[in-house]
Amino acid sequence: MTESNNIRTLSVDIGGSGVKVMILNQQGNPISDRLRVNTPSVGTPTSIIAEIVNLAAQAGEFERVSVGFPGVVRSGVTETAANLHPEWIGFDLATSLTQHLNKPVRVINDADMQGLGAIAGRGVELVITLGTGFGSALFIDGKLVPNLEMGHHPFRKGETYEEQLGRSTLEDIGEKKWNNRVKKAIASLQHLFNYDYLYIGGGEAKRINLNLPPNIKLIPNVTGLLGGIALWYDWQHIPQIKI
Repeated sequence: MTESNNIRTLSVDIGGSGVKVMILNQQGNPISDRLRVNTPSVGTPTSIIAEIVNLAAQAGEFERVSVGFPGVVRSGVTETAANLHPEWIGFDLATSLTQHLNKPVRVINDADMQGLGAIAGRGVELVITLGTGFGSALFIDGKLVPNLEMGHHPFRKGETYEEQLGRSTLEDIGEKKWNNRVKKAIASLQHLFNYDYLYIGGGEAKRINLNLPPNIKLIPNVTGLLGGIALWYDWQHIPQIKI
């Protein structure tokens, strides 16, 4: 029996292009390798859960599970899935994964989970993720404002943040033009939220080539897994997780 002060958490990050897992100790530090598989081409609940179960078997022992999902999540139910299969809409992911893994499961929006791994817990902190799509999370003094989903809001030229900055667009227009759009998005978000800090993560954050001010920080993609520990804490007192 695992002691209560040594509970291990399987952290899962479901993305439009990859499914990742890692086991964290009670302090939120990794105690396994980061494992990844490509998201199935037909990203249904059945196919993605099968990949999670396979990755979990490889990762090692754990007592509970945290999941970041790319869409709106309420009480463990996924309500939107712009970059996955429509079968996710209204799907009870927490209950289904609990049954498959026989462990308690908590589910949250993936950008929210990445934010939990990045924020300092002071002031207005905004997190955006640049990957297959465009994720976002907002925190006020460490308290999460859930399911922001800024990516689907109008940005410029009649298109949303996701349409202007998603991975497919980056590949179409190239890094120089994409970076110019990122710069415009940062200015737009600064005026909208008047944030104290902005964190930029996701798989494409490494392709940013801008001179960023001190209150903007690029965070590694693994932050999306490290934030999983906070799902089991009082979110009013989220510990700062060092990366």
